Amino acid sequence: MMSADTEIPYEQLMEEVVASSLDHVLHGGIPFSAFVVDRDGTVLGRGVNHVRERHDPTAHAEVEAIRNACLTHGRSHLAGATLLASGEPCALCYMSAHFAGVSQVLFAADRHEAAGFGFDYSGSYNLLAHDPQLWRAPAARALKVAGALRPFEAFRDGARRGEPLGGRVIP
Repeated sequence: MMSADTEIPYEQLMEEVVASSLDHVLHGGIPFSAFVVDRDGTVLGRGVNHVRERHDPTAHAEVEAIRNACLTHGRSHLAGATLLASGEPCALCYMSAHFAGVSQVLFAADRHEAAGFGFDYSGSYNLLAHDPQLWRAPAARALKVAGALRPFEAFRDGARRGEPLGGRVIP
């Protein structure tokens, strides 16, 4: 457990999220991974995007991480937690974080960078009255780390080589 004056290693945690995302791509997944961490920086839950594998349109990495955190710790509210994601969350994932009580969302690749690799989910924000980065809670901002786009590049490069990447590209 970290003391109150110890800084949470968000950059290190984000590097782990990006590494998890790259690993998921190398095993046939898409480049989305997420962790939920508590106020001390302890990982409460992890998730990768399983939409294709589970035929579940809600099995986004962020939702999976929130579900795992709640199930593992026997609670449905994650007050004070931070959600770290390899790609900026879509509207579904922002809303899941909001309803779970997540206080902060950090992402390695923003929505525009993800769109450049074929993951354009900006239309999902049209369902919302305001841009999620303008909400009071959870606060959201980019946290750039070295290699943040590697999972997306690996996915794109695999697609170019004609490797089996599954069905449609849906984040």
